[in-house]
Amino acid sequence: MADQFTEVDSLRETLRESLETADKRQEDISRQDVLTRIENVIQTIVIKVSKGEAPLLRVTKRSSWANVRFQKSVGLVLKADASVTALQCDCPSSATKFALILKLLSVIYKLVQSDSYATKRDIYYNDPQLFGTQRTLDSIVDDVSCLLKLATSKGFISGDLCYLEEDGTKVDCNSSSTAVPVSSNVNGIRNIVSSAKFVLIVEKDATFQRLLDDDFCTRLSPCIIITGKGMPDVNSRLMVRKLWDALHIPVFALVDADPHGIEIMCVYKYGSLSMAFEAHSLTVPSVLWLGLLPSDIQRYRVPKETIIPFSQADEKKINSLRNRTYITCHPAWEREVEMMQKLKQKAEIQSLASIAPHFLTRVYLPNKLHYGGWI
Repeated sequence: MADQFTEVDSLRETLRESLETADKRQEDISRQDVLTRIENVIQTIVIKVSKGEAPLLRVTKRSSWANVRFQKSVGLVLKADASVTALQCDCPSSATKFALILKLLSVIYKLVQSDSYATKRDIYYNDPQLFGTQRTLDSIVDDVSCLLKLATSKGFISGDLCYLEEDGTKVDCNSSSTAVPVSSNVNGIRNIVSSAKFVLIVEKDATFQRLLDDDFCTRLSPCIIITGKGMPDVNSRLMVRKLWDALHIPVFALVDADPHGIEIMCVYKYGSLSMAFEAHSLTVPSVLWLGLLPSDIQRYRVPKETIIPFSQADEKKINSLRNRTYITCHPAWEREVEMMQKLKQKAEIQSLASIAPHFLTRVYLPNKLHYGGWI
């Protein structure tokens, strides 16, 4: 019990320090800024061609852990001397990627010029043969975001929150039965009004809907709930950061007690390897791990039939997590991860429903929040 009180005190201190050191360097990027950045890339290519040289694009290696460093008050940050990959148009191994990046830059330029909007799926289905797969396009989008130093919605949000979109549209998230899609232009949001006591990040859409159905945002305490439907997209992460900057209230994470859930929480809290170049605008280092904790499986006597044994992929993921600095710097987290690895079992948030239909919203979450003194 003493360890748990120490953990709560530590979490409060982390929240205080993170609020004090919140980086304010993120600025809204205007349409003209985006156009200028694309034009600069194209101009560099044109100059190379005019000199009779093969043009190239230098793209940061987004999959290399050697390119990032962990900064507790921010998260995973791209190193100033991060290594890059040179994509040359005359090199067989990189020519295709070079061409796809130019194609996407052209699409983005036209969209921005015409003040239009398109999802990644819209772009893919406009020319599926060119991109081959949606996954290929998604990777190219991330490369372009890194190249232009931009951030790129599948997320939903609900609760005690109202705001204005950049075009003046009023958005009211106060609905007990339906959610609002996360804005496609989070940086343009203004006039945020909320009496929420906390923000709750929910890993899965099914759990998010359960909270809506049980009127969680008003039954327990005024709050805001948001989901990125699994691994979050950039706009969902931007929205969490926006709310944290504007409201200065605690942010909790409710994820599955499995390696994948822990990683999702860490992405919100400390960022991802592939988007480390945008850490200052995407991470919320004060995010607190509310549940489902591996220790909760035994503490709440989750029925055995709902507990899932580890797969080989789980083993690989948990080993990777244990070596990451943002896990080892949290003794309480480290103990939870060690327990999960030792027991070789996991549980989904939905498993709590096997204890009682409304156990999650009327017992589990209220107890967690009351115990920590958050409500």
